[in-house]
Amino acid sequence: MNQETFSSRWGLVVAGLGVALGTGNLWRFPRIAAQNGGAAFLIPWFIFLLIWSLPLLIAEFGLGRASRRGVVGTFANLVGKRYAWMGGFVGLTSVMILFYYSVVTGWTLKYCLAAVTGELVGVDSEAYWRTYNASIWQPIFFHLMAVSTGGFIIYRGVVKGIERANKILVPILFFILIVAVIRAVTLPGATRGLEFLFSPDLSVLTNYRTWLEALTQSAWSTGAGWGLILTYAIYMKRDEDVVVNAATIAFGNNSVSLLAAMAVLPTVFAVLSTTEASNAMESGNLGLSFIWIPQLFLKIPGGFGLLQLFFLGLFCAALSSLIAMLELATRLVVDAGIRRKQAIIIVCGVTGVCGIPSAVSLEVFTNQDWVWGIALMINGLFISLAVTKYGHRRFRDELINVKGNDLSIGRIYEWILKYLVPVEAGVILLWWMYQAATVYDPIGWWNPLRTYSVGTCLVQWGIGLFVLLLFNKQLASVSTRTVIEENV
Repeated sequence: MNQETFSSRWGLVVAGLGVALGTGNLWRFPRIAAQNGGAAFLIPWFIFLLIWSLPLLIAEFGLGRASRRGVVGTFANLVGKRYAWMGGFVGLTSVMILFYYSVVTGWTLKYCLAAVTGELVGVDSEAYWRTYNASIWQPIFFHLMAVSTGGFIIYRGVVKGIERANKILVPILFFILIVAVIRAVTLPGATRGLEFLFSPDLSVLTNYRTWLEALTQSAWSTGAGWGLILTYAIYMKRDEDVVVNAATIAFGNNSVSLLAAMAVLPTVFAVLSTTEASNAMESGNLGLSFIWIPQLFLKIPGGFGLLQLFFLGLFCAALSSLIAMLELATRLVVDAGIRRKQAIIIVCGVTGVCGIPSAVSLEVFTNQDWVWGIALMINGLFISLAVTKYGHRRFRDELINVKGNDLSIGRIYEWILKYLVPVEAGVILLWWMYQAATVYDPIGWWNPLRTYSVGTCLVQWGIGLFVLLLFNKQLASVSTRTVIEENV
């Protein structure tokens, strides 16, 4: 079997950064940080990077490098064939996210083109957003364009496609954010935003919500537990360092989030009134990005160019993550015995069709984001259980601290993955279910047909788990057969 690999450590790291750097960095982090104490929020956010995201990223790298299989085959090979369903759920979650994330990437592509052509200048941004979504054909068209673009990139292979694309997208994103930060911090009144972001009010840390939101942001933003890093690790060289690469990706992700906050929050404080700033931060991810950001940047000198750069950066971030999701799904099909190029066509076709409901209905989109976003916590739990089943000491000695490592991990890693990660997963799952039952939908919390209910999560997860358990034997058999590799 001739397995293609990334050409260098930089190629692997930049691809991993492409996984982590998504829309969550640019549109969610500034809003969540602002709503949860600004500077104080950064403290638990950094802590959870060390005790949730980084340990899981290390685990994914170790599992993928050792197994050379997708998530299902990895669990079947390294943990045991009885546990193929766990890998199946990790894969299912990321594939279900793929079906609506391609729609998000389509939105960013549309707004990138609209910003470049000047179409966003002088318009009511809220009416523009409503009109775009009401047209139906436009969201579908840009969703399909996003899928086609991502599919074309992975069709070219690991080095010529995935690695080369990320070597372009990731540096562009960093450059855009640095330019945006420089412009934002030089605005009159921007210092208030910087003080808010970097002068902590430690009393905020007594609020449990700050800690839970920090854990959620770290889990959703870094890509830990998605199975995406595990999939890219299939193509890493066997002597590549795991710990350094994982740490580079984790800290790189947080650096981009901070840059995004330094671009958005000082501009908010400099341009908007207190009421407007509050409305912007309370408008949700979509409202902040597609309604408030156009208004915000067009109010400052040179804002038109900044607006163009912002949406170009947002598209780069979304596309780099979409590439990884398409590759994960493709690898699952390849492991089932389908040739890679045929698998890519199948995955893109299925994604194109299955993304249409989220493209034409924001209610479907928000429901899927709710259900499968929370399921990522279950993914993290399953990956930690996989390492536990394999044996923590054995995992550390055989799959992580290998000969030639630049940096090795100590026994505390075993304790974090065995005890702390499962506790974190349980706490955050219970908290989100509690939020659904008491805040989001206290009347219909049990109803599986409601958008933000406990019932809709349990029913959709339950169906997925039932099918995976029912066909566990077949999953294990198919995912461990000889893979047909192609030189591309």
